This record gives sequence, C-alpha cells and structure tokens, in this order.
Amino acid sequence: MTEPVLSVRNIRKVYGDVVAVDGLDFDIQSGQCFGLLGPNGAGKTTTLALLEGMERPSTGSVLYRGGPLPKGYQERIGIQFQATALQDFLSPYDNLRLFSKFYDAPLPMAQLIEQFRLEEFLHRDTRRLSGGQRQRLLLALALVHDPEIVFLDEPTTGLDPRSRRDLWDVLQVLKDQGRTLILTTHYMEEAEILCDHLVILSHGKVLTEGTPATLIAQAQVPNLDALFLQLTGESLVASDEGAP
Repeated sequence: MTEPVLSVRNIRKVYGDVVAVDGLDFDIQSGQCFGLLGPNGAGKTTTLALLEGMERPSTGSVLYRGGPLPKGYQERIGIQFQATALQDFLSPYDNLRLFSKFYDAPLPMAQLIEQFRLEEFLHRDTRRLSGGQRQRLLLALALVHDPEIVFLDEPTTGLDPRSRRDLWDVLQVLKDQGRTLILTTHYMEEAEILCDHLVILSHGKVLTEGTPATLIAQAQVPNLDALFLQLTGESLVASDEGAP
C-alpha cells in the first residue's frame, strides 16, 4: 500500500479539564473519501481541526506523507465549513472572482462554474440562493486553489433530498478526479454511498474503522445506522422524510 497522505499518530487534545480526543490513530489514503462519524461530542470537530492544521495536538502528531505538516500546508487543502458567511450583496460570480484573487494560480472560473453547475444562479444575490445552490457555491470556493485534500463538515445538513443527491454527484466527480475527501456527516446513507473508509468515534476514541461494507458484514447488521446504534447506543437516522 502507498504511503498515506495523512496519518494520525496517538493524538490527544485537551482543553482544560476536557479531553476532546484521546489517543486517535489512523491513516487516510490519497484519493480516498474518508468518513468521520460519531454522535455529538464524539470529537469529530476537534479531529477535523487537527487534520486541517487549525489546532495543534496536546500530544501525538498529525503527519502529511510521513512527515510534519509542511509550510504552505493550508494551500494544499480546501475547507467547506458547515457554516460560512458569504459576502453580502455579491453574486456567486463576484464571490468566485474575489476568492480567486487570494491565490497565485487559481483554477479557471469557467471550469468551476461548469463543474459546480453555477450558471443558473451565477449573477443572483447570494442571500437569495437555495440551500443546495449555496452549498455548491461554497464547494466551488473551497476548490478555487485546486487543493489536494478537501474537508467537508456535514455539507448536506439541512438540504432537501434532491439537493442532497445533487451534491453527492458533485462529490463523486471530485473522487473520480483523485482528490482526497474527508467527510463528516449525520446521514448514514451518505456515508455508505460516498465513503471508502470510515472511522467511528465516541468520547474522543476510535470505536471501529474499515470500509462500510466490511464493518456492516462483521457486525452482521443490515446497514450502517444499525451498526452505529449497536456501537454507541445512539441512532443517527436522517431520512429523506425527515429532511426539510
């Protein structure tokens, strides 16, 4: 197997008396869609911040291709935050143009507009975008600088079923391009469809990891949600019927 693009080696993160993550150890392979699952408070957000280089571990290390996170690491990653404030009164086109100016070699705007299907609302006030349109724009902004690794923090939360599936199609294209995706989600169907490898966290520790199919087969359960319930005692069912 090739060297992982990111490795977590026995990392621990403590905030005062609170242990947010406790001895995590796993690898993320290049070109993989890697899923971080867990109930609220499991340590997913802290783990993402450590992988993004936004936080430093209290002990242990996060490695990029076997070494410390390099200078300029932030330019190699793209982050689609769960909630991002877009520039008021600017259209998607103007937001793309603004973000492109932050980098020396941004992707061509025409390529981003086509890839993320922004044409139909390209010149609309961003305050008038639907949830799905907003998420496609945010993903395009995260890809402006052509990052190797893309972090996706619950990208489809609050979307209607059609918009969610549209975004799955976009993420599948990114996978086909060979980008490494690191995804957190509360939608178990989403994790089963998109993720090549999963780590399930609880109370800052890894409960289990593997491919969705392998984990389901080993646990002898019908689906990922049943596995999650078996491991954590909590259900993360997020059905289309419950979506807004």
